[in-house]
Amino acid sequence: MSVFLKSKRTNINYLVLTLDNFTERSKSIDRFIKINIMKNITLLYLTILHLFALSLCAQKAKIARADKKYDKYAYIDAIKTYERVAKKGYESPDMYQKIGNSYFFNSELTEACKWYDLLFALTTDVDPEYYYRYAYCLKSDGQNQKAEEILKIYNEKTQNNGKGKYYVKEVNYLEKIKANSGRYKIKNAEINSKYSDYGSAFYGNKLVFTTSRDTGGLGQRRHSWNDQYFTNLYESNLTGDSLTPEKAVKFSRSVRSRFHEASAVFTKDGKTMYFTRNNYLDGKKGKNENKITLIKIYKASFVENDWTDIKELPFDSNNYRTAHPALSPDEKTLYFVSDMPGSIGESDIYKVSINDDGSYGIPVNLGNIINTPGRETFPFVSDENEIYFTSDTHAGLGGLDVFVSKINADGTFGEVQNLGAEVNSPKDDFAYLINTKNRIGFFSSNRDGGKGFDDIYQFLETKRLAPKCKPELKGTIKELASGVIIVNAKVTLYDDLHNVINSTESDENGNYSFNVDEKKTYSVRAEKDNYTPAEKTKTIQIGDCQTQLDLDIEKTICKVAVGDDLGPCFGIKWIYFDLDKSEIKPEAALDLAKILDVLNQNPSMKIDIRSHTDSRASAKYNQSLSDRRAKSTHDWLIQNGVNPNRLSSKGYGETKIINRCKNGVKCTEEEHGKNRRSEFIITAL
Repeated sequence: MSVFLKSKRTNINYLVLTLDNFTERSKSIDRFIKINIMKNITLLYLTILHLFALSLCAQKAKIARADKKYDKYAYIDAIKTYERVAKKGYESPDMYQKIGNSYFFNSELTEACKWYDLLFALTTDVDPEYYYRYAYCLKSDGQNQKAEEILKIYNEKTQNNGKGKYYVKEVNYLEKIKANSGRYKIKNAEINSKYSDYGSAFYGNKLVFTTSRDTGGLGQRRHSWNDQYFTNLYESNLTGDSLTPEKAVKFSRSVRSRFHEASAVFTKDGKTMYFTRNNYLDGKKGKNENKITLIKIYKASFVENDWTDIKELPFDSNNYRTAHPALSPDEKTLYFVSDMPGSIGESDIYKVSINDDGSYGIPVNLGNIINTPGRETFPFVSDENEIYFTSDTHAGLGGLDVFVSKINADGTFGEVQNLGAEVNSPKDDFAYLINTKNRIGFFSSNRDGGKGFDDIYQFLETKRLAPKCKPELKGTIKELASGVIIVNAKVTLYDDLHNVINSTESDENGNYSFNVDEKKTYSVRAEKDNYTPAEKTKTIQIGDCQTQLDLDIEKTICKVAVGDDLGPCFGIKWIYFDLDKSEIKPEAALDLAKILDVLNQNPSMKIDIRSHTDSRASAKYNQSLSDRRAKSTHDWLIQNGVNPNRLSSKGYGETKIINRCKNGVKCTEEEHGKNRRSEFIITAL
């Protein structure tokens, strides 16, 4: 057809062609067509590639713009750009991290979880911190089992030195939280807006709180971090015995600035106020070395019916944050939150003395009972000397949880306890405040069902949290035959791996005691000259303040000579090994410690360690196994200080069966057990 068309446009005689010429011309035309088709395909490919490159460049440009917003903490704007790019199929671990972080830093943990899901689907080669954030968000989203799996990997990567160790330490933390639950009646405080409302404080018969609500003023400005208005302080009258908040109005205009004001606390006389504000005073905005405006604590005085003389505290700095002040009952100590140098974690709770002349002491970190490698914040100290605070690292239900600890007379802290499942939820719960006279108080949360970003909730505590006792393992040491108490017996406490934890002596009444932990297993050993040592094991149950473990020791009647076996003197029949294994188990270490003690008490004694098996398995295998077990016992004693010259060892396999249980004879497990024995034959004294 193309030849016909060509000839029609040129010369009619061109139709009269020989077959050969036609065929050759046909091939030439085909080559021409193919070449042109290939050129067109190449051109199309290059065009597509160019368009893809332009699109990729455009996406990268958008990412770069989003990164700038992210670096300036404009998380809401950054999220919008990142998500638009992601919807177009662009994938990047860095982008997923930043979207997840943007939601994480705004406490939108369910959304953060979605993007961390995508991050971990793309790569697991991330900083360990992301494993913790991922687990943290999963827990908040109710995915507890997966959260525990990710947390386990985090602990492995940080060698149990990171934030996750608090969950490892509190293996039964959900049981403890359950035990502390059911003590509150909770309702929405009815002063909330669709924006963020949080952080309340008592001020006479008023409640002063923080809010980012839109009041309709022309000067309202939104913060790029979370797209909320800059916060101000509002107040509400508390009416009746139930302290019901009335309609909220703006707090004093004199403490408002162009930026954030939050977290106020007042002295009882109403004349002094401490509050949090961005680094802004007298119209001047301070910045750190990265040109970021941080937050500080300010003090104001109430003079002539208004707040005046606003000044920052002397331990404030342009280069670290101070925030969320709280006062001790005697108002001589100010508690606050900071990430100043020397902090244990991302934010710690500190205290500083307020001197009689109005000056301040040196800030002191509350230490690692309260503070963790994570965030501790929003302290409140009741007039019962209990410190309530918020943490994202002490074992909780997810998000931020509220905890309490008793402040002892010497300034130390009692055990930290989670307040339970009404105040705490899988979301962020924080800023706890209570009137101890009527047990009515307030806290803040972004839990589901609220009116806004954060809401203030009112509560009635119907049942006090039970005083937390320190579990005690105690008992009496007596002589077995007569029941006479044994004074000055050495009593040693071991953990479940037979590591020595502590030791003491029985008192004039034969009593001993040790402080221990719940849900752990301990062994107690009593010994005294001319008595055979006695040892018992006990597991401490949850809620047991005192656990009794009495021991009876028997006068030594076992006299040994060269050739005797030490084992019967201590009731040692065999050293415990796992099936087909030769490693020393903790149970075996308990008995070996007795042999070790005899060797230490008799430095000239030498022994021959003999290991025996039952008749099951082949004779060759049993011989090899007994040799390994004898050597493990031999090596354990050497590793624990016994001179190798005092020891010999040998395995005898099944060659010295002491009952009928030889090959082919059906026996009970107990009968076989009598043949699986270890002997400690005295070779020299």
